[in-house]
Amino acid sequence: MGIEIEDKFDVPPEYEIPDLGGLADIVGPKSYQLVALYFDTPDLRLAARGVTLRRRRGGADAGWHLKLPKAKGVRQEITHPLTRSTKLVPPELAELVRAYTRGAELKVVAELETRRSVTVLKDGETGLVEIADDRVKGTVYGDEPRILRWREVEAELLEGGTPQLLAKVGKRLRKAGANASEATSKLAKLLEPAPLPTAPTKPGSAGEIVIGYLASQVKALLSQDPRVRRAEEDAVHQMRVAARRLRSALKAFKTVVTDTGEVQEELRWLGTVLGEARDLEVIRARFTKALAGLAPELVTGPIQARLGSDLHKREEEAYERIKEALSGDRYYVLLDSLDRLVAAPALGKAAARPAQTELRTVAAANWKRVTRRYDEAQAIEDPERREIAMHDVRKAAKRARYTAEALQPSLGSDLGRLAKLAENVQEVLGTYQDGVVAQETLAKEAESARQAGEDTFTYGLLIGIERNTAERAHAEFPRVWKETVKAVSKVL
Repeated sequence: MGIEIEDKFDVPPEYEIPDLGGLADIVGPKSYQLVALYFDTPDLRLAARGVTLRRRRGGADAGWHLKLPKAKGVRQEITHPLTRSTKLVPPELAELVRAYTRGAELKVVAELETRRSVTVLKDGETGLVEIADDRVKGTVYGDEPRILRWREVEAELLEGGTPQLLAKVGKRLRKAGANASEATSKLAKLLEPAPLPTAPTKPGSAGEIVIGYLASQVKALLSQDPRVRRAEEDAVHQMRVAARRLRSALKAFKTVVTDTGEVQEELRWLGTVLGEARDLEVIRARFTKALAGLAPELVTGPIQARLGSDLHKREEEAYERIKEALSGDRYYVLLDSLDRLVAAPALGKAAARPAQTELRTVAAANWKRVTRRYDEAQAIEDPERREIAMHDVRKAAKRARYTAEALQPSLGSDLGRLAKLAENVQEVLGTYQDGVVAQETLAKEAESARQAGEDTFTYGLLIGIERNTAERAHAEFPRVWKETVKAVSKVL
């Protein structure tokens, strides 16, 4: 797997690569002949989402390449050794695009023949930036094959380079007559997938804002799917957050987008599936940090194995259950439902109203929901039941935060302020809840250790630390709540 940071430029046939002297040592140019077969579904589902899957021979990186959509200036590229078959995609790569294909066949849809001239900027033996000058012949397969020819230049950051150097290279290329390409890839120039359908909404309306937000979160969820299947760091968390944000938005904006109860339930199911591995991931990291902070003489028995490798094994088992769920029909039905939600939602009367008035009212209502949950919890006399009710306050605060964050880009910075205030409430209550859960987990692990005849001293020490952390958060909350309520009154 690699991360691509590159700039693409369209150039005329007579373009000349400018002098790059003074930037670094120049090696090249060196020429290659590349032939790439591109795979997609018959209706171009990968291309429509900015995903590229190809089998390429020739050049320094022959093999299979899967490029995932660009995010924050970089594209993730996953490679696989060249196989003999020119018709069958390696199962490992086919698995990573299942959220897009959803059972549809992958077949060759296009071929690119490229005469590439490569110049590399180096510092000694270290590569800094690669400039590829490509003359391309593209063939689109179908009932009537179509051929297109063009020339383009790519400047790609190598391991030893810096974004500043890449920018300087791009400046010289543009000065010589290159223009920044709007195409995300060569394939995007060749194929013409139908644009992803989006519900027609009135500009400036509540419907426009809400549908746009839902579309962004569906995209975020899909972008994490391949990363979750590869068990990459933080991927489960990010996918779970996208699912939660979608569900929260459907609840908050129920007067704008209606009849979403079934989708909400399926998003809750997905969040639960992802939650097991994520919770184990978090608590294992928490215990690792806690043990690292103790003096060596205070760490007794095989506690590091129990709280490290044992929990990690459970986490791996949870990942297998996630992969099984992500390969099942229930998940694909949910993804289809999310696509329909963006393309053809059931819109309520509120969807046509001005976003500024309608959605500010929604944001205010969601904060009132937090205060109502708080008042209900405080009215409970039994301490144990009151603590359970405070967990509902935390969930309400999270929903208020997500709602405000969804509206901030279009309704202004005061919504960002509201989101931050709601997050403060969520975090303090979360710190308390996490401490309680950690104590329960440690108590169970300590009992297992005791039955195995192991020293349990360090478990007691960690339980004490977690109890202290939870009690501090519990004691801090009244002040945070008072300050937050006062601050929110100035925002809404």
